[in-house]
Amino acid sequence: MNYKLILDIAVHLLRARLKQTIVAAVGVTFSIAMFISLVSFMSGLNGLLDGLMLNRTPHIRMFNEVKPSDNQPLSLSKDYKGNAVFIHSIKPKDRGKSIYNSMSIIRTLKQDKRIIDVAPKVMASVLYNSGTIEISGMVNGIDVVAENTLFKISDYIKEGKLSDLFQNNSIIIGKGLSDKMLLSVGDIIKVSTSNGTLSSLKIVGISETGIADIDNMASYTSLATAQKIVGQPKNYITDIQVNLYKKENAVAIAHEFHTVFDVDTIDYLAANVQFETGSTVRSIISYAVGIVLLIVAGFGIYNILNMMIYEKMDSIAILKATGFSGSDVKWIFISLSIIIGVTGGVFGLIFGFIFSSIIDVIPFSSPSVPSVTTYPIDYNSIYYVIGLVFALFTTLISGFFPAMKASRVDPVEIIRGK
Repeated sequence: MNYKLILDIAVHLLRARLKQTIVAAVGVTFSIAMFISLVSFMSGLNGLLDGLMLNRTPHIRMFNEVKPSDNQPLSLSKDYKGNAVFIHSIKPKDRGKSIYNSMSIIRTLKQDKRIIDVAPKVMASVLYNSGTIEISGMVNGIDVVAENTLFKISDYIKEGKLSDLFQNNSIIIGKGLSDKMLLSVGDIIKVSTSNGTLSSLKIVGISETGIADIDNMASYTSLATAQKIVGQPKNYITDIQVNLYKKENAVAIAHEFHTVFDVDTIDYLAANVQFETGSTVRSIISYAVGIVLLIVAGFGIYNILNMMIYEKMDSIAILKATGFSGSDVKWIFISLSIIIGVTGGVFGLIFGFIFSSIIDVIPFSSPSVPSVTTYPIDYNSIYYVIGLVFALFTTLISGFFPAMKASRVDPVEIIRGK
């Protein structure tokens, strides 16, 4: 088989039907460009949202969960052993919110080479008081350095500095809370707990996450101040937050920590299961739309090659009458589709990158992600590889069936009909 001759004939046929060839190539180009720009944008968006989730959610959270006792007194009684026992209105066991032996657990975790860092926290439900106004909320007592290392909360401080929390009796409140209570940096806010403790704290900063439920209720203070507010000693810790070098191992490691330290644990996937479902659905939709575009382009190529066969029956008959086999004719038309696919695919990659770059410079502003100023784009090379491979596959399949039809043309019947 003379491959150079076959390729020369395929190029000649394409040039003879140049407009149809351009239309087919443009269809592939448009499909690949839209596929790449759509998937790159959707992946960038998912990456942004994943980062937003991970910036605020520890890979593993250790705490004491309120839950009923596994064994009730009646079920432990020998007198009722083996009987059918019906128990109603079971009250949960009060284990306390504090993690037992928390300091020892934190020291052990800090020595674990799988862990980036450990951030202890004290969470307390409080009432914010300003004059006659009372608003329920949550105070988060944090290790300032560790918390900022893991979650970059300094990015959300709009007024003041995170380091000001090292001052005694200081607090950073949410933007929504400051607006409701007409408070600003330097003012004093009173905080009361469920046990009746009333504390006066100086506002040293205002944070804005862009999430109303957080900005309207949450505030940050140091561990020592939070422990003082709830009237507990320095070893009082309600949460231990852990971030891993490989977050993919969070599920298994969370189960390990639950067994070893006898505390309740939850990994970031379980804590954000609805969010993960949304990311998966968005990815599926973007890939589905891109693939549909490529399939539509494939049908266009099929129709163009099919019409070219009918229009070039005479040429096919002459080729076969002069010694070209059915296999040679088949490869001529397959070469046509491959040339269209390669040309359209390469230009599709170029225009896909251009479209992605245009989206990447469009201004985007959100208080929940202050570090992002333009729409997110993921320039992962795998999307370009997938687009080119699928373009070649689609055009090859589109050209295969017309090529098989051309290879079965009987030159005697064509010449006799003429």
